[in-house]
Amino acid sequence: MNLPLKFLLLMWAGWVNRAQQDAIDYLKEENRILREQMGNKRLRLTNAQRRRLAQKAKVVGRAALRELACIVTPDTLLRWHRRLIAKKYDGSQQRRPGRPRSPQEIQALIIRMAKENHTWGYRRIRGALRNLGHRIGRNTIKRILKNHGIEPAPERGKSMSWDTFLKAHWGAIAAADFFSLEIITKAGLVRYFVLFVIDLKTRRVEVAGIIQQPNGDWMKQIARNLTHLRRAVRDYVSHYHSERNHQGLDNRLIESLPKDRLTQGPVLRRERLGGMLNYYYREAA
Repeated sequence: MNLPLKFLLLMWAGWVNRAQQDAIDYLKEENRILREQMGNKRLRLTNAQRRRLAQKAKVVGRAALRELACIVTPDTLLRWHRRLIAKKYDGSQQRRPGRPRSPQEIQALIIRMAKENHTWGYRRIRGALRNLGHRIGRNTIKRILKNHGIEPAPERGKSMSWDTFLKAHWGAIAAADFFSLEIITKAGLVRYFVLFVIDLKTRRVEVAGIIQQPNGDWMKQIARNLTHLRRAVRDYVSHYHSERNHQGLDNRLIESLPKDRLTQGPVLRRERLGGMLNYYYREAA
């Protein structure tokens, strides 16, 4: 099977898996809400529960929702989602008295961090915000994520879609295959196998090795040559020292940031190991 066909099959399998996972995520959220409603004679959903269901339902789509045993109709779910979007961009409402809400840009940053880092809990997000000069309470982060239908870190990690996985690791994914050549030598016609690797993000190709008869020991050595373990360890150590918040240090970095850290401007993300390690910062003017 040639490489382009393998890649197409991989993407098709990912699409099927993603559609199934979206339906499973919706049913899991519906199940959680039903458990929360246990003991009530009549089903009365809170606004937060409606938001959670609506966000999951939008991803699944109207046609697929009709195949599921929903507690409300697909039209109702999608209507809730339209209202949610309309409310999000409605700036006509005045601020209510009482404790002020977190600014919209900080809420968006919290949601972005949670979606881009499926293993980050509330404290880890809080530490990353602190690096940017924002002091947000753990319960505030929890409330914002819950209101937007985003599960806690353990649940987010379990429900990572194939599409999200590919996007997060696109810079570290490569495909490999063989092609053969027949060469005329003094001993006669000899067949050689060429192993090549292609970086799926940059499309750069590297010839990993040429051999007459591939075997297990040869493939193991080629794998060692391609994985660059030293670089991975070096990147992790750099991230550990200067980019990762530590609970034992009151959720701070080992190498502390300067006191005049920036609190304005766009937030950038530094990726290491294909997006497995992330650090958020603001670029100096």
